[in-house]
Amino acid sequence: MRHNRRLAALIAVGAFILGCRGVASAQRSRVSPHESTAATVDGAAMSIEYGRPSTRGRVIFGRLVPYGDVWCPGADEATMLSTSRPLRIGPLAVPAGEYSLWILPTEADWTLIVNKEAHTFHTNYRGSSDLGRVRLEKRTLTSPVEQLTFAIEQSSAGAGGRIVMSWATTEVSAPFMVGN
Repeated sequence: MRHNRRLAALIAVGAFILGCRGVASAQRSRVSPHESTAATVDGAAMSIEYGRPSTRGRVIFGRLVPYGDVWCPGADEATMLSTSRPLRIGPLAVPAGEYSLWILPTEADWTLIVNKEAHTFHTNYRGSSDLGRVRLEKRTLTSPVEQLTFAIEQSSAGAGGRIVMSWATTEVSAPFMVGN
C-alpha cells in the first residue's frame, strides 16, 4: 500500500513537471510574443496584456484586419486592460477591474470597445458583454511600427492620460481620466 502511494506521488510530480514544461514550450513556440505595459496614472495602477503580431510585409488595416469588423488588437488571448481604480475613457465609465479590449476599425473612424469578459480568446467576441464603446483618435504615422504596441501614457498637460495602440502606419488613442 505504501509503495502504491509513493508511485502515485511520483507520477503526480512527473505530470506536474511535464505540464509546466509544456506551458513553457507553448510560450516559446508562439508566433506573436506576449507582452504587457503598465503605468500608474493619478493613483490608478493600470496594465495592458496583449500578443504582439508583426506586419511581416503584410498590408494590415483594410486587408489583414478588415474594415467594418470587430477586431481584437493582439494575438492568442484577448487583449486585457486592468485598472485598480475607476476610469472615464472618453464618456465611458469603467469601474476598477479587468476588461478585454476590442476595436471596430473603418476607413474613417475607429471605435474602442471595452468588454466585461476579460479572460477570453481573441476570436471570442461577445457584444452582449460590452461595457461600452468610445470613438478613438486616429493619426497616420510617418514611420511604420513592425509589432503591434500598446502604451499607457500620463498626460503632460495635467490629470489623466491616454491608452495608445500603434501598428503599421496607424496610431489610435483614447484619453482617460481616473475616477468617475
